[in-house]
Amino acid sequence: MLIGNRELTGEERLNKAVVAIMAEPKYTALAGVLMIGDKTVEDDVPTAYTNGRDERYGRKFIIGLTDAELRGLVLHENYHKLFRHLTTWRDLWDQDGKLANMACDFVINLKIQDENRDGFAKLPDGGCIDERFRGMNAKQVFDILKQDQEEGGGGGGGGGHGEPLDEHDWEGAGGLSEDEERQLERDIDEAIRQGALSAGKMGHNVDRDFDELLKPQVDWREMLREFINATCAGKDFSTWNRPNRRFIGQGIYMPSGVSEKVEELVLAVDTSGSIGQRELTLFLTEVKGVCTTVKPDKVRLIYWGHKIAGDETYEMDEIDNITKSTKPVGGGGTDVECVTEYMKEERITPQAVIVLTDGYLAGSWGDWSCPLLWAILDNKGAKPNVGKVAHIESRNM
Repeated sequence: MLIGNRELTGEERLNKAVVAIMAEPKYTALAGVLMIGDKTVEDDVPTAYTNGRDERYGRKFIIGLTDAELRGLVLHENYHKLFRHLTTWRDLWDQDGKLANMACDFVINLKIQDENRDGFAKLPDGGCIDERFRGMNAKQVFDILKQDQEEGGGGGGGGGHGEPLDEHDWEGAGGLSEDEERQLERDIDEAIRQGALSAGKMGHNVDRDFDELLKPQVDWREMLREFINATCAGKDFSTWNRPNRRFIGQGIYMPSGVSEKVEELVLAVDTSGSIGQRELTLFLTEVKGVCTTVKPDKVRLIYWGHKIAGDETYEMDEIDNITKSTKPVGGGGTDVECVTEYMKEERITPQAVIVLTDGYLAGSWGDWSCPLLWAILDNKGAKPNVGKVAHIESRNM
């Protein structure tokens, strides 16, 4: 493209695309996300990529795109950021990097295509598109691609086509420090709120995905109580206990209700720096309050990081002391699989497990064989593929 008598540089074309998207009414709510991180044009980047915060664009690649295609590419990278793909689905990349890339691309490319029937933005040729995946998240798409691959379908059949537009920088995302990840999470949350507010003030429609991201979270205390009560406070009338005295005078012998015996509840606490002593004490106070009603035989408190850092057991008559527990110093990564392995080795078979973590895990979400609740601190992008989830904002504890 020419400006005056000269060709626009890659940097100038990129800036022009970003400005055009921010000025487009249907993308008003995305403006804040577009401002997060650095955007650079580089000679050694084949296409484009993001680490969830910063964006890198290949000079030769973007020079060959039309204006509409470049806008489509910028939208593509920023939707990866908006949906936190590189932090939320890191465990998929550990399993199969290419399929993880494709799964994330299939999700957002359908969205970009649907939003731009007017031609404002267009996906560069060859991107991943498949109607099978409409309405799915990246994990659901990944599972189907994985099955296709195992059955000899190559991972992209079924009417779909294309290759990833970019090589997502999963390693770069993993290279962000915990402080950087938490700051990125806060920046994206604030960008979503401010973007939706700006769109509303200007009379523009707010994307339904923004509405979903802005939904208030269920109160974690209520969810914690419901989980413990549901999994640990069942009733069992199959055992006859002392007859109920109220009915003896009427010649009727009814068994008294016998509460099902709750043997053990496990609390697995991540030792990473984001969970401070204040948050831990407040969380344990809530657990203690529920346990005084449910009355398990014991509560087991397991501290973990990349390995087990502590194992404390509290009988019911000493449950008050659990709030005095001090978290060991963390370090060396965060891998919840060390908890499941430890429980198997020690033959720990609790009635339920509650995991308190920031959700920034090095591996998978683990293989669990009992009712499970994730209490995830300051990371709404974390989406475990097993168990129930309660998101907690430390500022609201």
